[in-house]
Amino acid sequence: MEPYEVKFEIAGPAAMFTRPDSGAAQVSYPAPTFSAAKGMFEAIARWTSACIRPTMVEICAPIKYHKYTTNYGGPLRKGNQMATGSSYQIPATILIDVCYRIHGVVEEIMQAPEGNNHLHALQDVFNRRLKKGRFYYTPCLGWKEFVPSYAGMFREGTKKQEGINILIPSMLHSVFDKISDGQVAPSFTVDAEIREGELIYAK
Repeated sequence: MEPYEVKFEIAGPAAMFTRPDSGAAQVSYPAPTFSAAKGMFEAIARWTSACIRPTMVEICAPIKYHKYTTNYGGPLRKGNQMATGSSYQIPATILIDVCYRIHGVVEEIMQAPEGNNHLHALQDVFNRRLKKGRFYYTPCLGWKEFVPSYAGMFREGTKKQEGINILIPSMLHSVFDKISDGQVAPSFTVDAEIREGELIYAK
């Protein structure tokens, strides 16, 4: 049986796919992690008995880093900051002017009720929502505040950046131990390779 493939293009002024090894001054990977890509697929369409597994991302804009500072107002602030209602500033190195084409395949999580072809159903729902721009919720480019300027079907003028070749010694793959309903157990890909603008995700 042929796989039920899906794909979309996403672009925006800013993106952040955090490297866990970058510490407090966070730095972005040059491309979305597997988990980030899966989250984008789920923002467009989701299903109870099936899911979309990201398989590959194409980098369609030059990689450009930029310094960025965000204000944190959560419970991990120091005591005096909490008492005065002050925010904590977090420096980061983000990506700017990004564009990606992300590919995936629909997979079964559990048996479909009454033998329905839920793989085709999810593919169909995904494509219809993508064409109409009606998403489950707004997808983001890593951090929630980094919303896309475009998310939809492949655009004719978009081209893969074939001159981008990067070896990433260790890249976060997934935050969870299963494709769906998993427990927090981060896994990493050793020597993840962006070759001619393409990053193929490990299974």
